[in-house]
Amino acid sequence: MSLEPEPEEQEPSSRRGSLVAMLVIVAIMLGVLYLTRVLSGVSRTQDCVMAGRQNCAPINPG
Repeated sequence: MSLEPEPEEQEPSSRRGSLVAMLVIVAIMLGVLYLTRVLSGVSRTQDCVMAGRQNCAPINPG
């Protein structure tokens, strides 16, 4: 008596778990890219202030 199902009774493996994992990884990568850009801008502003300059605020073209 075997406790494992026969090969023809097994359900095909679902890709749902792999798809969810891939989406989580992509979301984490996008979050890291966003944080990298934000922290880079803050770092540039801090470097400017530490250099004693007074016009450190970024200028948005309008």
